[in-house]
Formats: sequence, structure tokens, C-alpha cells
Amino acid sequence: MPEKEILVKTRNFPYRVLIEKDALSVLGKSMRLLFPSDRTLLVSDRNVYNFYGEQVLKTLKNENWQVVNHIIRPGESSKTLSLASRIYDAAVNAELDRNSPVIALGGGVVGDLGGFVAATYLRGVPLVMVPTSLLAQVDSSIGGKVAVNHPRGKNLIGSIYPPRLVVIDPHVLETLPPRHLKAGMVEIIKYGIIEDAVFFHWLEENLDLILKGQSQLIVNAIACSIQSKARVVEADEYEKDYRRILNFGHTIGHALEAATGYRHYLHGEAILVGMHAALDISTSMKVIKPAVAGRIKKLLSKINLKKAPTDLTVKKVIDKLRQDKKRLGSEIIFVLPDQVGSAIIMPVSDENLLETVLKQYLNTQ
Repeated sequence: MPEKEILVKTRNFPYRVLIEKDALSVLGKSMRLLFPSDRTLLVSDRNVYNFYGEQVLKTLKNENWQVVNHIIRPGESSKTLSLASRIYDAAVNAELDRNSPVIALGGGVVGDLGGFVAATYLRGVPLVMVPTSLLAQVDSSIGGKVAVNHPRGKNLIGSIYPPRLVVIDPHVLETLPPRHLKAGMVEIIKYGIIEDAVFFHWLEENLDLILKGQSQLIVNAIACSIQSKARVVEADEYEKDYRRILNFGHTIGHALEAATGYRHYLHGEAILVGMHAALDISTSMKVIKPAVAGRIKKLLSKINLKKAPTDLTVKKVIDKLRQDKKRLGSEIIFVLPDQVGSAIIMPVSDENLLETVLKQYLNTQ
């Protein structure tokens, strides 16, 4: 039995999230129980495949899976339609049918790209998420958002396509660089801020130990985060309204990533800046009391802000904000905490306020 097993209930079918040490070694068996096929397509990036490819191939072949690999270049620049097209070619050449799963072994980029291919090949084949970064384990592997980027914006081409299975092996975090671990922790803290005040308090007491690598605390933090996201997704699977609270920090965070060509920030690093900015906006608009915002910022401050590149300007970020896919006309949509464990979704049209908040970040580097 896994250490933790979480059921995410979606409209068409529920799916299990298995959190288990050494889960990679039983991946083939877990899949065999679900899919009436003997063929699978494994999508991964070079770095992850070098660490875990041999182990995953062994468990799959032990269960008589016929595996075709497609290994991509690491990084956000791989999330393109042209690369998706090459993966379609691999799927066609392997004669995958509608029961043949796509396995996304890697971080958020691999999950988004592999998931997009699964959602669109043959109008949809099963998707198995095997996230290997902390951020992917608690965020992108859950909820079914899959996408590729467009030159004018991140994740502009995509769909909501839930996986059939998510397999999380906490052991893989042992090979994760500290910078990536901290970036993943940003998304974990997010759930406490927007949805779960009890979890936020737990993080206040335990975040220092988690950042030092206390393994059981990390497992607990992963499980609590997934449970929080599952509650949000189950309430609003297709992001008609409530699910948008998961975008806390993402409005300015995505703009920072786009304005720097997806080369300067890790996703979590950009989102952390966006969270601080959203708290400043929330305080200025009197949505949240300054003392409560200060409490949240005190926890966030345990993870240092990434410095902006010297050539980044307020105008570059504002230009990208105007292209945000969540905007409504000229209004930019923000998720603003109103207390610990709660947030509201509201438009912000005061460009002077946005410029002030951005200048504060850029000028304090």
C-alpha cells in the first residue's frame, strides 16, 4: 500500500494519486491494472531520463510493456507545437491505439507537453503523470491542465485533460537541486494562503525543517497540497470560476517569465515575486489587513526572492500582463488574499498601482 493515496473526483472518471517511496519500481504493475494495452509512449527530458529512465524501463518491461521513448531538451523552450508534432510522429510510428497510455516522466514542462499530446492524439489517449520535481508533484500533475506555449504567451494553447493515474515517488526529490526544491515549496505555501489556514499554520511551524530536507514532513506537505488542490479542482474542474484562485501569484509571475524569455526564473521563483506583489496590491486595495499580509509575507520570506535581470523594465512586464490569458478586456485578473486560508478573484485596472508594485520589486534588487 502506498504511504498516501488520494482520490481526485472529476466529471468523467476519478483518478488516484499514489505517493509512495520507490513508487517508480512498481509503475509497470500500477499501469497494468488500469490499461488493456501492451504499448506505451514514454516522454521525458534528458536530465530526468539520465537519472530514472533505466529504472522506469525496467519496471515497464517486467510487466511486458512495449515502450517507445521520446526524450526532449530540458526547459520551457520545449513546450512548442513543433515538438508536440514530433511526438505525434513517434506515437504513429509505434502504432499506439486509444488504450495506449502516454507516460510523462519529468517536471512541469514534460507534464504539460506529454499531457497535451495525450489529450490530442487520437482525440485522447490515457495519461500517466510521473512528476519528478516538487513543483510538478504538488501542482501541474494534478488537475489536468495541459498546454504548450505560443511565442506571445505561456500556455496559450492547451486543454483540461485529467490523467488516469499520478505516481509520486518522494525519493526522486533527493536528486533535486536546492534551488528547485525551494521553487516547489512556493506552490506548497500557496495552498495554505488561499485555501487551508490549518495547513498554513502547520507550515509556519515546520517550513524550516522541510527546507532542510526532513523527508516525512515533505511527504506530509505534498499530500496536504494535493488534497487542497483536489478540493479546488473537484469544485470547478474546468476553471469557470473558483479554480482561478490557484492562480495566486501567477498573473505577475507569468508576465515575469515571459518578459525574460523563460530563461531567468524558475516557475516557482517568478510566482514568489507575483505572490509578494499580489499581497501589496491586496493591501493597497484594502482587501487584506496589513498585519495579516505581514504574517503571510513572513512565511514567504523564508524563501529568498530571485533578483530581476538588470535589463528588465516595468514596461516589459506590463506589456506581458496585457497579454495574460486570464484578462477580461482591459482589466487584469488577480487573486488577492483577504485572510489566511482565503482569497478572492477580482480585476485590477489601476495601472499606476501595478507600476508602483513592480517598481518596488525592480528597485530593491
